[in-house]
Amino acid sequence: MARDHRKLRVFQLADSLLLSVYRASTGFPVEERYGLRGQLRRSALSVASNIVEGSARRTTREYVNFLNQANGSAAETRYLLSVAHRLEFMRDLDFLPLAEQYSEVQRGLQAMINTLDSRE
Repeated sequence: MARDHRKLRVFQLADSLLLSVYRASTGFPVEERYGLRGQLRRSALSVASNIVEGSARRTTREYVNFLNQANGSAAETRYLLSVAHRLEFMRDLDFLPLAEQYSEVQRGLQAMINTLDSRE
């Protein structure tokens, strides 16, 4: 079953947030290039990527599995943002909207997962 991930609001938000995370993490200390900054960027990329990959899968079960992976990555990204904020690598102005929007992504993914799980 072909699904167009570009039509999903949760994908659009995750994709937009990915770009915001890249921008917000450019000012991290150089020694964090392969540490927190790298992990934060990978987890943000994983959210959108798992939605895309799941959308291309044939079965609903596979699709839900990738949505679960995306949800886990969204939780990881939100946590890593809070670590960066507590280490004072990010200002409130950058952190608070990103954290709230990742919570919104998680709520959207969970709603999709619950809906799809109830169909099986």
